[in-house]
Amino acid sequence: MTTTSQGPTANAVGPVGVPPDPEHPAGPDVPVPTAGPGTRYAASALVLALSLAVGFFAGRAGGPTGGAARPAAAVAGGHAGHGPGGLEVSRDGWTLTLHTSTLTVGEPNELAFQITDQTGVVLTAFQENHERRMHLILVGRDLSGYQHLHPEMSPDGTWRVRVTPSAPGPLRVIADFWPLGAQAGVTLGADVPVPGRYAVRPLDPPEETVLVDDYTVTLDGGLRAGESHQVLVWLGRLGQPVNDLQPHLGAYGHLVALRQGDLAYLHVHPAAASQASSVVAFGITVPSTGTYRLFFEFRHLDEVRVAAFTVVV
Repeated sequence: MTTTSQGPTANAVGPVGVPPDPEHPAGPDVPVPTAGPGTRYAASALVLALSLAVGFFAGRAGGPTGGAARPAAAVAGGHAGHGPGGLEVSRDGWTLTLHTSTLTVGEPNELAFQITDQTGVVLTAFQENHERRMHLILVGRDLSGYQHLHPEMSPDGTWRVRVTPSAPGPLRVIADFWPLGAQAGVTLGADVPVPGRYAVRPLDPPEETVLVDDYTVTLDGGLRAGESHQVLVWLGRLGQPVNDLQPHLGAYGHLVALRQGDLAYLHVHPAAASQASSVVAFGITVPSTGTYRLFFEFRHLDEVRVAAFTVVV
């Protein structure tokens, strides 16, 4: 997997929103832009795409909701009704209990943890959510080294994954999971130190377009604090639109936002009408002004890649 930030290679990417629901009403097709090599898609096509996306989300606001493709209003705050996640080590009666006190830079480390309830009993029953029972985000406090991992659970409820930190500094661990039978998913966060000389890496400046290997990835659409906005991600490769995106963990792409400072975690899925085309539509509501790092995860040619954007709200 290739990322736009420095950090160790991760397993398959797939942040969490709600349990998948295979039955989604059909919606309008997300428009497929056309462009010549090295050029942006036509402005008229963008306006049309934005209009369709806005209309689609408005039409879905009061309708049935599903899993891999829920409207933004339902999932933009991490999990429904909870606001941004990943800020607390304990929430909704669950606690992220880390069994790894430190990690060593440049060496394979085992990161182990459990989820416990208010009485200390270890949770062992998890609901599969986007094809996994546990999704783990790792990112430096300076928002570098973004990874999305899928640990394996032992029968005693201990989750384990191999991690090789690329640089010293505090590493944020965000566990995103859905207890079996619960009404909502839970997102918990804690820091693990990586000893050594820590140098904060500055964020990349805001750019509409970033390069990931042979791919040109463009983020269109602004964000405003507390307001739902639609953004489109346009994909090109070697000057041509990417019209054959592959499903990854139940969706044609995922968008994760982390707020600079406290690393508040947001995750949204594409519109239900999204198809294997070169444009993916999202709706997102950021909770406050500030600087955010947006990570767009997509699968093409059997490989998962991540494009990262800095956005100032």
